[in-house]
Amino acid sequence: MKGIKTVVIDAGHGGKDPGCHGKHSNEKTVTLNIALKLGKAIEKSFPDINVIYTRKTDVFVELNERAAIANKNNADLFICIHANSGPEAAFGAETYVLGLHRTEAQRKIAERENSVIEFENADDYEELTADAIIARSLQLSVYLDHSINLAVKIQDEFEKLKRHNRGVRQAGFLVLYKTTMPSVLIETGFLTNPKEENFLADTASQTLMASSLFEAFKKYKVEYEGADLSVNSTINGIDTTLYGLEEAEVKKEEVIFKVQIETSETPLDVTAERFQNMPVKMYQSGGLYKYTVGLFRDIDSANKLKAELRKKGFEHAFVVAFQGSERIDLNKAIKLVEN
Repeated sequence: MKGIKTVVIDAGHGGKDPGCHGKHSNEKTVTLNIALKLGKAIEKSFPDINVIYTRKTDVFVELNERAAIANKNNADLFICIHANSGPEAAFGAETYVLGLHRTEAQRKIAERENSVIEFENADDYEELTADAIIARSLQLSVYLDHSINLAVKIQDEFEKLKRHNRGVRQAGFLVLYKTTMPSVLIETGFLTNPKEENFLADTASQTLMASSLFEAFKKYKVEYEGADLSVNSTINGIDTTLYGLEEAEVKKEEVIFKVQIETSETPLDVTAERFQNMPVKMYQSGGLYKYTVGLFRDIDSANKLKAELRKKGFEHAFVVAFQGSERIDLNKAIKLVEN
């Protein structure tokens, strides 16, 4: 299977089309900020990947043109970023792939995002009937599994931010209908919910959302390309076998050890230069943002990585323990593992 060479990132709406809005923010601005942050992370970590944006400023781009940009550049992946609207109580993130909607709510979301054609010539678009969507889904079936795979990873990463997971869904989005590669459309949250609006409009939160999308992309890339990161691979001079397990290998309530390397009062970009391209994870505790590397079932392996990280400049690196998503006392964790 070929590697990922080109990724198209599509910030929803723009220009004369503001998208949905809350009391003090609109969709076109939120989506652009997240899209640019995601693209920057990919460009920095994978300089060989050609990242193309459907827009990098506040301009209007037709739905047909967005898909055409991806198609004519032979993109390997199309990532479309949006924000949602609904009842004030509605909250959470969801990721869509092309298909038939299963609920009235999903139909309405697709209709809202498709309504951008009001700013265009509607005659340029065919009616998305159920038969048309089914036929197109069959044509693109070779990409559907990949789209769903990425969508699941995105939702999993959002969940780690304590974002409500509304799941992976299907609906007839015009922009997905027109693309010819694995494609997802992400509804990052509800601007009509005051709490979610405050979160999505915040620059630090946008960085967290982009970082989650980037983590999902990295995991998808590894699976798509069939890469084996445990063989003859180093990051920042450290053999990646020292990083231990993949998250998928860890059971839900299993006791595990990590190496903490940074604490901050504000969110940090895990793709920032200070983290030297390492697979850094963030967790929150005591009102602080804390950053770790590695995932282990035994304290000795964690200490080995800690020693290597201290050599590389992380002088205050130390081992922490978790049971499930909760941090626990290190001595308690050691006893639990030994029993």
